[in-house]
Amino acid sequence: MPTKPQVEVDELLAEYDEERPSRALSRRWELGVRVAGLAIALLVLKQVFWPFSKGGQYYLVIFLAVTLPLVFLCYRPRGRRGGTDDPGVLDWVAAACAFVVGAYPLFGGFDAFLDRQGQLTALDVVAGSLLLVLVLEACRRTTGWVLPVVCVAFIAFAYYGGFLPPSWTISHAGVDFSQIINGFYNDATGFYGTPLDVAATYIVLFTIYGSVLNASGAGAFFVDISFSAFRKSRTAPGRTAATAGFLLGTVSGSGTATTVSLGAVTWPMLKKAGYPKENAGGLLAASGIGAILSPPTLGAAAFIIAEYLETSYLQVLIWAILPTLLYYLGIALAVEIDARKFGAKPVEIDSPSPWALLKRGGYHFLSLAVIVVFLALDIPVFSAVVYATGVAALFALVAMRGDVRAWVRAMADSLSLGVRSALPVIAVCAAAGVITSTITKTGLGQVLASTLVDVAGAISSNPTVVLFVTVVLAAVAVSLLGLAVPVTASFIISWVVIGPALIELGVAREEAAMFIFYYAVLSEVTPPTALAAVAAAAITGGDVMKTMWRTWKYTLPAFLVPLAFVLTDNGAGLLLRASFLDGVWVFAVSALGVAALAVLTGGWMFGRARWPERLLCAPAAIALLYLQPVTIAVGLGFLLAAVAVHVVLRRKIHSGEEQHAQLDA
Repeated sequence: MPTKPQVEVDELLAEYDEERPSRALSRRWELGVRVAGLAIALLVLKQVFWPFSKGGQYYLVIFLAVTLPLVFLCYRPRGRRGGTDDPGVLDWVAAACAFVVGAYPLFGGFDAFLDRQGQLTALDVVAGSLLLVLVLEACRRTTGWVLPVVCVAFIAFAYYGGFLPPSWTISHAGVDFSQIINGFYNDATGFYGTPLDVAATYIVLFTIYGSVLNASGAGAFFVDISFSAFRKSRTAPGRTAATAGFLLGTVSGSGTATTVSLGAVTWPMLKKAGYPKENAGGLLAASGIGAILSPPTLGAAAFIIAEYLETSYLQVLIWAILPTLLYYLGIALAVEIDARKFGAKPVEIDSPSPWALLKRGGYHFLSLAVIVVFLALDIPVFSAVVYATGVAALFALVAMRGDVRAWVRAMADSLSLGVRSALPVIAVCAAAGVITSTITKTGLGQVLASTLVDVAGAISSNPTVVLFVTVVLAAVAVSLLGLAVPVTASFIISWVVIGPALIELGVAREEAAMFIFYYAVLSEVTPPTALAAVAAAAITGGDVMKTMWRTWKYTLPAFLVPLAFVLTDNGAGLLLRASFLDGVWVFAVSALGVAALAVLTGGWMFGRARWPERLLCAPAAIALLYLQPVTIAVGLGFLLAAVAVHVVLRRKIHSGEEQHAQLDA
């Protein structure tokens, strides 16, 4: 099947995916960066098996000192240029300076540096200030201006807070500049806080794993098995795109990257089947984002959830199971509807049988199984992913038919690429430390959380209404924040500001964290800046805004289901935090709600659905997803009414068509 040339795919990834290096380095500098990336990968692996005796913060100082310079070598300071784009003098100066000020806490003895906490010397403040500027510049190069500007605003708030009118709820005494730098540079809540800790352990290990898995040929196998599984039917192209997106997500770990890789392979098939450009683009973007909402490799923010809640990553995966099933149920129903609505044609796919493919390459699933099994055995996640990487590496040797030289080169490249893929997340996590430290020192998080609750309380004194309004405002706030900053930063900021508001109203910490996680991820498909949808439109040639709205149609269940597990106590069942029977009935009711949404947005039930039954499905979906006995009964009533109206209208239409046929005869 024809696909886009790899060069074009790489260009699209560089343009739309915020998790890939964007420079086109010449061969000499590319080799140097690869060697540096390989050395960092070995440092990370060393920390897993032989941790530094001086503790985790000592490792984080070294990690940031060696990764931050790579950002300035792999990312350009301005827009895209053609041809090779080697670092200039300023880039090398910034890289050297980043290494020096990053490693500065180690120069005079790390313990001595920690002993100066709260009483930094003038040289300490200068070094910390330089590191702050370089972290913000690295963040700007990788993700744009918005997050650095937000960080600067928080710094200004910390310093000038004492000048705000005392009547303002956010006013505070003000923080001295040296104390601000102390919080960033010599405190566990700043640059070296939980976000960077997660990036330096879990995230970089998973990006390395994805690179090694891809080098073993897993990416191509996942696409082939998806093509083969559905063969020839009018719904096969849509099913293939959704399935391949889910499987490819284990390799890329990025929604936008999965969308581009998926579109390059499946768009020709969707086009041949008769999919409109915008609908195909919406399906591609929804499938790409679904990959990072789904176990066993969720998005980067999932690792931060595990750290913030002090739980295992396996537990976070378990919480995501039922929402993932509901998400893909929505996509499956939309695929079935679109195939009928647009008259999709079967596409002949020339591929071996699924069994033949599984016999030949089924081993690619084993490394994923290793992660799940090891986590179930209570083995730490970073150890589990290292072992899974080893399994994938061995299978790569099998795929290369025992060519040891080629295998060594491929593994070295994969280790380096894994580190390079994590650079944007590392920059974001270091910059997020600016925000979390400022919020901690000023108490801003609790003030904003209380303000959010007060706004909801001003609308009604009823606790149920207050919770509902707060949750809706929180969903909007996280979505809007996600339009401007990357997913990881969006989650971190939302957790420290919005999380306390939800918890104050009785929402469990686990449900609040997963609620924020889903809306942070879904910002990638939220108009008007949905990167995944924009990338999909670039592949299909469809209208960008129409593609965004089609994507929103496919992903609508993912926008509403998180509301279900924070609005009522029964919602805990959707995260499998209740009994098995509770989980079953909650899932069944939610599935009916998703089906009602599919009818509403797709305009199809047993045949083409008109507006009367579609409008009845709107309150049906909302009431069903509230997960309370009374609202479930109301929702079922609306859904049954929609079905009845649909059946009656279909009979009238068929009866009219038969009468016309008799008259014509």
